Amino acid sequence: MTKIATRDAYGEALAQLGEEIKDIVVLDADLSGSTKTSVFAKKFPERFFNVGIAEQNLMGTAAGFATCGKIPFASTFAVFATGRAFEQVRNSICYPKLNVKIAATHAGLTVGEDGATHQSVEDLSLMRALPNMTVISPADAVETKKAVRAAAFHQGPVYIRLGRMAVETIFDEDYEFEIGKGKVLREGSDVAIIATGIMVAEALRAAEILEKEGINAMVVNIHTLKPIDEDIILKAADCGAIVTAEEHTVIGGLGSAVAEVLAEKKPTPMRRIGIKDRFGLSGKPNELLKLYNLTAEDIADAAREVKR
Repeated sequence: MTKIATRDAYGEALAQLGEEIKDIVVLDADLSGSTKTSVFAKKFPERFFNVGIAEQNLMGTAAGFATCGKIPFASTFAVFATGRAFEQVRNSICYPKLNVKIAATHAGLTVGEDGATHQSVEDLSLMRALPNMTVISPADAVETKKAVRAAAFHQGPVYIRLGRMAVETIFDEDYEFEIGKGKVLREGSDVAIIATGIMVAEALRAAEILEKEGINAMVVNIHTLKPIDEDIILKAADCGAIVTAEEHTVIGGLGSAVAEVLAEKKPTPMRRIGIKDRFGLSGKPNELLKLYNLTAEDIADAAREVKR
């Protein structure tokens, strides 16, 4: 299958939307070549603003544009967008519920050789905790383009998590995306695998592994972590066992969100595949995914264990 990084799809989507929605402006913190906002900048130079290596200013300026009726997309690496600029995101964007879209690239372990300081493995947790924030983690290039479009038409703050590594394309162009609504990608009855981001592809592979052993696994794509689709989680719970999978810490991300729903509405045995309270390391992306037990085989192992 074709492999495309979600950050590349983001750049293409922005340039396309810029033609349709004249109020879109794009801001970057001197990383436009990496975040791919350079595609928009080349096409619409008068609507692109490089604020320099000043991520707090990036968020404050984006908030200012929103108060003037513009639709700002603010982009930088995830570790800076959610870490260095957290106060501005909280107080200048979420508190007044301004119409700012934060598209953060280079999230997760798959940043690779840049190492722990640049591998944001807690961004979903930080953004999910903020009132008024919508949190999206697309699985592939197709879903990214549809998520960017949906974010542009959504009123209020949105955080979109994007990656550096090229990932395989799962969906076709007819795929329907709706904020807050998960998708059952594979029906099953023995165990449900609920995944987000790049782990959706691994979840589908895990289901194939389990099928060869006579285990029928449902696969659910949760692209929106907030608001979370409670109905689809409760449907997955009918399988009697759940595994969550995310390229993110297990604290506060998808696994936590699913556990919160189940604990209150339908207690179900579950296991969480994710980063176990650790920082990242420098290494090749696929080697890191194996080292941190974020592979299809690891998901399959967890499914076998939880359904016993």
